[in-house]
Amino acid sequence: MKFLVSIIILIFLLGCKQKHQPIKITSMENKEAKNNPYYSRTDTAKLNISNEEWQKILAPDLYAISREAATERAFTGKYNEFDETGDYYCAVCGNHLFRSTSKFASSCGWPSFFEADKEGVYYKRDQTYGMERVEVLCKRCDSHLGHVFDDGPKPTGLRYCMNSISLEFVSDSQP
Repeated sequence: MKFLVSIIILIFLLGCKQKHQPIKITSMENKEAKNNPYYSRTDTAKLNISNEEWQKILAPDLYAISREAATERAFTGKYNEFDETGDYYCAVCGNHLFRSTSKFASSCGWPSFFEADKEGVYYKRDQTYGMERVEVLCKRCDSHLGHVFDDGPKPTGLRYCMNSISLEFVSDSQP
């Protein structure tokens, strides 16, 4: 029995390591934004939009994660193994969330950051699934982004574990 448990733990640990080089993508166009009248990278005014309205605008997978706090499967997000210089915005409303210089390879299966834009996010206690966690939400549109944990690197010691689908990346090389 101990042998079987050891094998399962070993498989899990090996599965959590990134196996590929970071992908280089220069165009991460947000097609959602074209059909979203509330999307703006410059307007920081708080939005008060009903989930019924968001459901009409957002793709089903983005709606499930951003409005219903679902989670994308580990190691499937477009930004998990992604390493370019630029900024990350809320895919729902365009609010600024992270700078790429705070992104790090956590090997947890989701893009991770050690620092967030203080004007871009807020936090809420999350006790779902019998766990005690801290949910990270967009300060402008109240969309679920992921969770923050206290096992990250210096200087903050935090790990913002985000859903790729909730993020939009804009490269410094884009006009």
